[in-house]
Amino acid sequence: MTTMQFNDRLLGLQDKLLYFALSLTANDEDARDLLQETILKALTYRKQFTANTNFKAWVFTIMKNTFINNYRRNQKTRNTFDGNEDAAGGL
Repeated sequence: MTTMQFNDRLLGLQDKLLYFALSLTANDEDARDLLQETILKALTYRKQFTANTNFKAWVFTIMKNTFINNYRRNQKTRNTFDGNEDAAGGL
């Protein structure tokens, strides 16, 4: 697949990706951020895409994994902050 074909296929999925992002985030701004991050990652790692495999599934997996990683990062940050707040309140 050429770079032009890759880009065209990726842009062709943009509306479906946004819909999927909205279903994951339930927030328009977060969904657009997730879409942007997914497209950037797909472009960055396009050489890792295996030809003659399911391109749509590959991109949607990038989005799902990006969402999960962001969620875990946010939960870890929130738990760390909450823990520090509790420790300070107990002094």
